[in-house]
Amino acid sequence: MSTTAPVPSDATLSERQREALISLLADEDPAVYQTVRAKLLAFGPVAGDWLRPHTLSGDPALRRRALEIVHHLSREEADERFFRFCHRRGDDLDFEEGAWLLAQTQYPEFNIEAYRALIDSYAAELREHVHAASHPEATLLTINQYLFQRLGFMGNARNYYDPDNSYLNRVVDHRLGNPISLCAVYLMVTRRLGLPITGIGLPGHFLCRYQSSTYEMYIDCFHLGRLLTKTDCIRHLVQNQCSLQDGHLTPMTPRQMLLRMCRNLHQIYLHHELSEETARFARYLTALGK
Repeated sequence: MSTTAPVPSDATLSERQREALISLLADEDPAVYQTVRAKLLAFGPVAGDWLRPHTLSGDPALRRRALEIVHHLSREEADERFFRFCHRRGDDLDFEEGAWLLAQTQYPEFNIEAYRALIDSYAAELREHVHAASHPEATLLTINQYLFQRLGFMGNARNYYDPDNSYLNRVVDHRLGNPISLCAVYLMVTRRLGLPITGIGLPGHFLCRYQSSTYEMYIDCFHLGRLLTKTDCIRHLVQNQCSLQDGHLTPMTPRQMLLRMCRNLHQIYLHHELSEETARFARYLTALGK
């Protein structure tokens, strides 16, 4: 995503020069604005610090343009953070960290720790009830009632290909998502509860699976936590003309899940011919695929 190269650190502006340059952001001539914008972006992240006080300006044009540039710079920083995360070696990445960092590439201003605390609160509310359950199925039904009935998480069937279905902050905000993002929320909550639940990537669908030495059940988070057997999963494969392969019902690694989330977004942006976003996700896919 990075489109600007910061100028050398010794190429600084005095406060007076800086304020004069920023004041030109409100110029009515679009050419002036574009020139000033390019100059500010060339300074890199420090320009965001200069501009943040002006995001509260009483001048609507200056306020709007300062906000746009600050957002642009914040997205560039978030893009680099996530790209570096994707380059980490091994399959055992921290999936939760990766999913939040991915969301910040589109919404850089949201506070990850606040959302982690919210997921913590979901688990805390469930903990006593889950541990009191006498059977794994009772545990799953308790979790499902809380997440899908009380909190209202559900699959966004009406607007399935909305990119927001893949960005976890928006999924939590609107309680709407696609199969893998809803499973991500489910996995985050149940990991805090210490339950043996993993992500299962079927072709064209994504599920969670509870598996212990005595019990196995699949959870369809897109359809309000519907419980499925292994036979139901095989039936899904047959109906979608897919032959059963060993990997279809094997838990995905954190890297594989993150790769799938990025691949979904890459396909959405490619379909909508959003070249900058498509290129951004192509970088992530390359890094995660190594």
